[in-house]
Amino acid sequence: MSEVLLSRRALLKRSAGAAAGTALGGLVGLGTDLRPAAARMQQLRIKEAKAYPSVCPYCAVGCDTIIHAVDGKIVNIEGDVRSPINQGNLCPKGAATYQLHVNPNRITQVLHRAPGATEWTPMGLEDAMDRVAELVKKTRDETFVETSADGKILNHTLGIFSLGGATMDNEWNHIHQKLMRGLGIVAIENQARI
Repeated sequence: MSEVLLSRRALLKRSAGAAAGTALGGLVGLGTDLRPAAARMQQLRIKEAKAYPSVCPYCAVGCDTIIHAVDGKIVNIEGDVRSPINQGNLCPKGAATYQLHVNPNRITQVLHRAPGATEWTPMGLEDAMDRVAELVKKTRDETFVETSADGKILNHTLGIFSLGGATMDNEWNHIHQKLMRGLGIVAIENQARI
């Protein structure tokens, strides 16, 4: 009796778990529908949450989502049943959107790796935006072509490529096109699944 294989506490926990499982199995076996209880549990979980309409960030379908937040913290993301696009359904990537926000490995700051460096270092957002603007201007100035060899007006640059994201709406695409065309960029793409 010197070796106890199972403590009393562990025995009680396992017995309670087995009894609960047996009871639940018996209810299901008798035809009890647990879906209303599951729906009620879901409603209680987001009862105090404020709902924000949004769009799934992944592909070009543009499935509508509802983001529930309590005190500014996201507690749930689900498909919007009012949407004519997805009618509340989400693909596996869309259904995992909540994990994108709560993942402890998510990068939440701008990281910069200087030319020749081997490590990434944090960079302020304003500094990063200034750096991007500086490099765009430098590249455009170095690669801008006003006329071809035969004198045809070109006013373009082939040194910059623009790739748009899947969740860009018509208004954003319009502004994006105006900016890119204004810079003389020819290679403009908006593809969700590359």
